[in-house]
Amino acid sequence: MSYRIGMVSLGCAKNLVDTELMLGQLAAAGFAITPHPEEADVLIVNTCGFITPAKEESIDQILEMAQYKREGRCRVLLVTGCLAQRYSGELMDEMPEVDGVLGTGMINRVVDVVRRTLAGERVVAVGEPGFDYDADLPRIRTTGGHTAYVKIAEGCSNCCTYCAIPSIRGAYRSRTMESILQEAKDLALNGVKEVVLVAQDTTRYGLDIYGERKLASLLCSLNDLPGIRWIRVLYAHPDGFTDELIDVFSSCDKVCRYIDLPLQHASPVVLARMGRGRSAFKLRELVSKLRRSISGLTLRTTFMVGFPGETEEDFRQLLDFMSEMRFERAGVFKFCPEEGTPAAAMTDQVPEEVKEERYHRAMALQQQISLEHNRSLVGSLVHVLVEGKKGTRYFGRTEADAPEIDGRVYFAGGRASLGPGDFAVVKITRAREYDLMGELA
Repeated sequence: MSYRIGMVSLGCAKNLVDTELMLGQLAAAGFAITPHPEEADVLIVNTCGFITPAKEESIDQILEMAQYKREGRCRVLLVTGCLAQRYSGELMDEMPEVDGVLGTGMINRVVDVVRRTLAGERVVAVGEPGFDYDADLPRIRTTGGHTAYVKIAEGCSNCCTYCAIPSIRGAYRSRTMESILQEAKDLALNGVKEVVLVAQDTTRYGLDIYGERKLASLLCSLNDLPGIRWIRVLYAHPDGFTDELIDVFSSCDKVCRYIDLPLQHASPVVLARMGRGRSAFKLRELVSKLRRSISGLTLRTTFMVGFPGETEEDFRQLLDFMSEMRFERAGVFKFCPEEGTPAAAMTDQVPEEVKEERYHRAMALQQQISLEHNRSLVGSLVHVLVEGKKGTRYFGRTEADAPEIDGRVYFAGGRASLGPGDFAVVKITRAREYDLMGELA
């Protein structure tokens, strides 16, 4: 009998890579994969445990999938990922619906755990955090045929006081350049046009195994691969942006002029309490240098409001920084105290209502900046990676838009026949806060 596996993936792109690796191993072992939970004999929830809302979403998803055990054909419910790594005992003790947990370091044991749970065993497979994979491991991509994430490192060795990732994923561990390049070659041979590099800190890549930062060298090598059109880099720490790396972003034609640079704040006091290395003055210098050096650059960042001890003056400094730097893309989130982190133990916690008010003020400012930027693009021509069609209009992304994060371009295609993975030149005719509208040029 061929058992059917259903998978729910939550959280970031790094977690999605783990999901795809588990699916690949299960398919290679003879299991059938289904996107329909009501058809699955085994349901797996790959959870996120980064912040409290993500943990709550994970628990809700586990409970939702548990209904298929009571009412459908599902025989086994497994929990994997960050929540399983961090709270395996609590999950097994407090949720009898769960038949097994698989930690972040046990991805390569998913087939064994599924078989054992199908045989009636309740399994706890949790060890050292973080799993290192290579290009030979089977993988089923869930992002369509034209875009793929490539995880270049696992874990994190930064010491941000609000973050639990090092305890969940372990210390920073780079993959070898050979393994990454082989994976990218295989993806290109299978029709992938856009490779998205992910790690907890991509600019740190290579420091642990080569003794120096090697992201620039990796990008140059990827730039030479045939078939790949776009190489996108996410989650770049500001401390790792060397002159060599800036030159690569400027000179390599396939490297997207898009930098995801989480800055978290602009107040020197708050940055110091967060354990973030650069002062607000150095952040201004870095942003200005990036914009001077890389033509057509789009900058995305994230900011945290309501960090312990954040005063109204600190928050005002953040708003002034946002107004001055005018990031094309920015996300804002509210501080959540994470169990076991230094920030959670700080005594001067900001009240929830203050966090909420500051969040809305910062978001309103960024929406206005984003709208003004998008309006400046009206009349211009942009290259769009087509992702699909909705009604009579195609939609896709520009070099300035990361998948699942940023906006889209919607455009009329006339008599053209375009499919996912095609590239089109579009003239922008209208703008919204996050999306653009246009017509085929």
